[in-house]
Formats: sequence, structure tokens, C-alpha cells
Amino acid sequence: MTPFAAAATDRLVLMNPGPVVLDDRVRAALSGPDLCHREPEFAGLLARIRHKTTLVAGGGDAHTAVLLTGSGTSAVEAVISSAVPPGGGLLVIDNGHYGERLADIAAAHGIRTHRLEAGWAVPVDLAAVERALAADPGLTHVGVVHHETSTGMLNDVAGIARIAHAYGREVIVDAVSSVGAERVSPAEDGVDWLAGSANKCLEGAPGLAFVVAATDAFERLGAFPRRTYYLDLHRHYTAQAKSGLPAFTPGIPACYAFEAALDLALAEGREARHARYRALAERLRAGLEALGLELLLPPGQRAVGLTALRLPPGTGYEELHRGLRAAGFVIYRAQERLAADHWRLSTMGRITAADIDRFLSVLADLLRDRADSTDVTEGGTR
Repeated sequence: MTPFAAAATDRLVLMNPGPVVLDDRVRAALSGPDLCHREPEFAGLLARIRHKTTLVAGGGDAHTAVLLTGSGTSAVEAVISSAVPPGGGLLVIDNGHYGERLADIAAAHGIRTHRLEAGWAVPVDLAAVERALAADPGLTHVGVVHHETSTGMLNDVAGIARIAHAYGREVIVDAVSSVGAERVSPAEDGVDWLAGSANKCLEGAPGLAFVVAATDAFERLGAFPRRTYYLDLHRHYTAQAKSGLPAFTPGIPACYAFEAALDLALAEGREARHARYRALAERLRAGLEALGLELLLPPGQRAVGLTALRLPPGTGYEELHRGLRAAGFVIYRAQERLAADHWRLSTMGRITAADIDRFLSVLADLLRDRADSTDVTEGGTR
């Protein structure tokens, strides 16, 4: 039996930032009964999911949620293409790959953008945000990624929202990799449009996304011409809020799993989940630094769900991935300008302290074996 085949029979620990390791109760929910999405049973399931999603995302009585079948990017694209009015514009806060994606999505729909580039892994300059909004009244919306997963940076969404609202602008937040574990709230932080995903910090199965916003904001979308068909938020809102049924065929098994995941998230609470993730991340980061590895961000800028770090000297990503995958761990390559010399490790999902300890032990063995091999190749001794 090959090492990969052996690992496949044991626990596979996903240290990529979604999909995540699921709770057994969420995994079991995927095998729910066959169901037609036009029947009252699904209408009840959809209503419960929308209500629980609104709560877990920090919405209040004035807010509601719209469920979409798709990845987190589908929710981000639905908001940008639907909420920015004709003649409006989007100020894009860009300090990583997913900030760049906001601008790319807007461009695909012919929406004018002003891209405020901070640089990858550079904190957002709030004064620069204010200057950009003051200089261009045509920028009706501000788009920002809360947890910039390309670097692991957590951006100051509440600070950006305060500035945007002072200038009468709306804020679109990509909270795909943060909602459920990091503090972000439409009701308390002034987030006008929150896009999220089921399968990251909310620990559901892949395939569902959502948007949370004020109910009257969804209603106002009806006055705008449609830029898209399937991702038109007003279409989805009208179907779900008025008829109680989806506009199109949803991923029903993923819906069963998402309700189970939402129940677990609400029972645990955001602060407790944040603390659980933080404890795992700190355990992982301390172990990585003890191995002499260099983390990308200083402590005050890191999200609890992901750690980006430099590759070990003389070790390529593929070699590292291969060795760790054989031991039952899936890691993640860094993106674009960081891809050559960085990699990423997630602490989202049902990862345990024992998983972290075993990962660090396996990684230490891999690095030690490689160092020994290098010494032999170079004719040295240890």
C-alpha cells in the first residue's frame, strides 16, 4: 500500500482554508432524505437557514439573508453586480489577491472602480480611504475583504465602514473567510452588504454562499436594471422572501449540512469559536517558530483562521505538500506574488490540538530528514 493510500484510510486533516474538516453531525446531515425544492418541507428548511444565517452573521431585526448555491465568490459577485447602481462606482480596498478579485468582478460587469492598492500584506491606510472618497463623489460603494486569505491579514472593516458612512457610501464586505469566527456585524459594524460562505469558519459543506443585508436594501435593488441573471440578488431575495422558495434548484444536501453547521455555530457562539481557533493558531505558530520558520505577518495583523509563512530554506512547496499529504495533512500553496516562497496553513474547521501537535511533529521530521539528506549530498556530516 502506498503512503497516499494509507493516509486515505485514516483521518485526513485539511489545513487548506476551505473546504474544512467537518463535525460528524454535519457530515451525517449530508445524507438527508431526497427532497424536491418546491415542496413545503424545503421551504421550511430554507426559512430556518436564512434566519440562522442572519443571526450568526451578526444581523439584527432589520436584516435578512439570501442563500445562493455556489462558492463564496458567487455571493461576492452577486453583491457587486446587483448593489452598485448604474452610474455608481466602487472603491476597492486592495491589499491581497481577494482585494484584486473585487476589482476584477466589478470590471467584468462594467462597473467603474478606483483601486486603492496598499500592497500585499500591508494594512489598510484609513486616511487614504477617506481621501479617495472625498475626491470622488461618484464612488457610491466601498469594497473590502475582511480576512484577506492570500496573506492571513485581518482588515479593519469597522473603521472603513465609519469613514464610508460619513461620506454617505455603502460598504460591501467579503467575509467569506471570517464570518463565524471573527468579529464582523452588519448591525454593529455598519456593514451594508456581507458576503459569506458555508464551508469555512461556519464549518458547513462546500457549495453554498449567502448575502446578509438590511431587508429594505434588498427591496431597493428592484429599481436597478439587472447586470446578471443567475446571480441577480433581487431575483433571489424576491423568490426566497416572498414565495419562500428558491429561484433555482439549490444544493439540497449542502442545505441539510448547513443547517446542522449553523446550529453548532450558534450553540458555540462566535466568541467561543474565535477563542478555539485562536488557541489552535497560537499553538501552530509557536511550533512553527520553534522550528525556525518565518511567519508572514506580525501578531496584531493575523486572522485566527490562517497562517502564511515562508517556505523552509531549500525546500519547494511540492516537496513539502507531498511529504505532509503522505502523513495525512493537506496544506495550501500561497498565491501569485507570494507563491514562489510562501505557503499557508488553516486552522478553520474541526481541527484539534492533537492534529496540530502531530502536524508539527511530522513537519519537524521532514525538515530533519531533508537536512540530513542535504548534508550527505554535499559530503558533510552532522
